[in-house]
Amino acid sequence: MTSTPDPDDRLIGAHDLALAALQEITPSSSIGPAAGYVVEDDGSVSLRFENRLPGYPGWYWTVTVARVDDAEPTVLEVELLPNEGALLAPEWVPWAERLAEYRAHQAELAEQAAAAEQGDEDELEGDDADDLDEDADDEDDVDEDEDPSEARVLHAGDLDGVDIDELDDSVVEDIADAADDDEDESEEDESEDESDEDSSEEE
Repeated sequence: MTSTPDPDDRLIGAHDLALAALQEITPSSSIGPAAGYVVEDDGSVSLRFENRLPGYPGWYWTVTVARVDDAEPTVLEVELLPNEGALLAPEWVPWAERLAEYRAHQAELAEQAAAAEQGDEDELEGDDADDLDEDADDEDDVDEDEDPSEARVLHAGDLDGVDIDELDDSVVEDIADAADDDEDESEEDESEDESDEDSSEEE
């Protein structure tokens, strides 16, 4: 088991060196106060400063410093690193995998749309069948209401299939008057014919 070496006080106190290195890559306004340090396995120290850049909550400016023997501390690395719970970009996924997921999702949506459309068609067919059944029931009710024994029988006096007994009285009177007029005209025609014959004999 590897133990962490004791921190070097000169490295822990190298804040001015760390700030100077940070100001070479970012404005001073984006650098906050000191936020602790981390002793690395190789004995170097990572000094952390709060980050004031918008869009990077939970991230810290980190400057790693080290020294060899009795030499002055020197900067090894300057970077912006996330702390626990920091907002991170999603893990990179190869294009081929993303395309496969997209196509699978599109196929799933198409299946759902087809199933919904089929369900609507089945519902419409069911409604049409119910309507036909209701129409058939109505026709059966009408047939049951009609008594075959009460079927209409046409009499000899029916006029073109219309029962005289069911006609309005005024209509019956009109028909009777028309018949009388026809009879009177026939009698007048016969009288005129007889008069013509008598005139012929006298001549």
